[in-house]
Amino acid sequence: MTGVLRRVIAIKLSKVTGLTEATFLRLIKPLPVLPKKGYKPALTLPLQSLHNELFGDKEQLKRRTSQDELVRLGRNVAKQLSCIDHIQNVSVEKQHLSFQVSVPEITQTILQDVHKQGDQYGFQPKPWQQWKRKKIVVEFSSPNIAKPFHAGHLRSTLIGHFVANLCSQLGHDVVRLNYLGDWGTQFGLLAVGFQKYGSVKELSQNPIQHLFNVYVKINSASKKDPKIMEAARKFFTAMEQGDEDSLAVWKRFREFSIKEYISTYQKLGIGFDAYQGESQYGEMAQDVLSVLREQSLIQKSEEGTSVMDLSDYLKSMSTATLAKSDGSSLYLTRDVAAAIDRHQQYRFHRMIYVVDKSQENHLKQLTAILKKMQFSWAEGIEHVPFGRVLGMQTRTGDVVLLEDILEEVKNRMLERMKAKETTKDVANPEDVAQCLGISALILQDLKASLISDYKFDWERILESQGDTGVFLQYTHARLKSIEANYEYEMRDSISTEVLSEPEAEQLIWHIAQFDDAVQNSFDEMEPKHIVAYILRLSRLASRAAQTLRVRGSERNLAESRLHLLVSARKVLSNGMRVLGMRPLDEM
Repeated sequence: MTGVLRRVIAIKLSKVTGLTEATFLRLIKPLPVLPKKGYKPALTLPLQSLHNELFGDKEQLKRRTSQDELVRLGRNVAKQLSCIDHIQNVSVEKQHLSFQVSVPEITQTILQDVHKQGDQYGFQPKPWQQWKRKKIVVEFSSPNIAKPFHAGHLRSTLIGHFVANLCSQLGHDVVRLNYLGDWGTQFGLLAVGFQKYGSVKELSQNPIQHLFNVYVKINSASKKDPKIMEAARKFFTAMEQGDEDSLAVWKRFREFSIKEYISTYQKLGIGFDAYQGESQYGEMAQDVLSVLREQSLIQKSEEGTSVMDLSDYLKSMSTATLAKSDGSSLYLTRDVAAAIDRHQQYRFHRMIYVVDKSQENHLKQLTAILKKMQFSWAEGIEHVPFGRVLGMQTRTGDVVLLEDILEEVKNRMLERMKAKETTKDVANPEDVAQCLGISALILQDLKASLISDYKFDWERILESQGDTGVFLQYTHARLKSIEANYEYEMRDSISTEVLSEPEAEQLIWHIAQFDDAVQNSFDEMEPKHIVAYILRLSRLASRAAQTLRVRGSERNLAESRLHLLVSARKVLSNGMRVLGMRPLDEM
């Protein structure tokens, strides 16, 4: 709704000032809801920004504009504005041009939109936008078979799931890819280790944990015995040469691992459209190298490796190594082959890699190579980088596998549920505990800028109060309980004029801002905007539920209040789902 109001105001301002609508759409912001006395819902425009746009020559901007000048400018513009729909007053407030919203006028529209649009509320394209459905490939999670599924992979999984959810919810055609690290000398080492330490029975029962244990043992042994690494290299060479027995061992490890990954991802509510891996791009990488040689795009280095000059596209890391001295491909070469194959298969408009910030140079080189190969679609390659997680340990030691993390968070949540006297008896406490724990993980991970490292705090994330996933679930369940206690029919027309309390007006105005939070998250690929929005929504809804009593009120007032609380619950659910949470109806 606020997106519509911003455009209505932008059109009026454009006619008065001669500046473009786009200029004002960028500058006008809804005033965040502050539950304090005297708060008035409004949209604001900084007068300094308006002044800079109107008088933007360098000489004018060198001197500081006085407050009196800004006030005169704001009042002059306000006088020229004709009646604006849903705006009851335009004034100058604290160096801003303030457009005070008439909440009674917008209440009916907002509550009707939430009711009619349901799980699409906040995600609908604006009527004036030239919206086009796009094919978007999102690569995320991407663990390495036989190595620990560490916190970095967990971050990639949670962030990538959000990115894919958001793009899909906005109407785009999304392909979710899991690109496994399933090739390389480590498989030779793992095969040698399995011959020495492996158990067929344990492999079938708990493949990821067993392969990891085997890998740790053989890796440790290899440091004392160089013959182990020699045997590992021979095994991998046999794999690359197509030896059937060697590939059969590799295939068995891979299939068992993927099967268990799928089971674990299901607990997170995550599915993938395709599992790919480095292994399938070995031959294609050689084809890429052949094309590059034919086009004279790679040269031999003094060490005998094949390198490409990317200085036309990159200032640093401008030399990319694409083949070893023996002609074998590298990870970068296989990534180039994978990108080409994906475009041939999916014809994507955007391909988003959700990998940690240490991969920035790798992806810059990948994109530059594709551009140098004259692939115009390389412009659609994007990187969503993220920082590290610090301090994620269980009570028994370091968490190394995703299954460990999920089990730990479920058990801790169960303990807290049993310890709280106010906890209700639920049909499946383990499922509720798992859902609460996952919500806690998600919110802890997504609430700050993705690029930042953050300290993981087991005790803090599981609290039911404050900025936590448990608080969101508690609010949703509480609102659902209120809704379940009353029989009523959502009508197109309700008596919104009775929703005049500050708690009601503030909640309505915040519900109106969901579309802006969604758009900000999409533009920046940052979940923090939606996280901040639903946390504030939960606080406002909790306050409203406590103040705007439904029970005991006359029917007309009760229905209006209930309609408002149900709308808040639906919007909260929409925000939680796009973040990857499963909203609970009771807890």
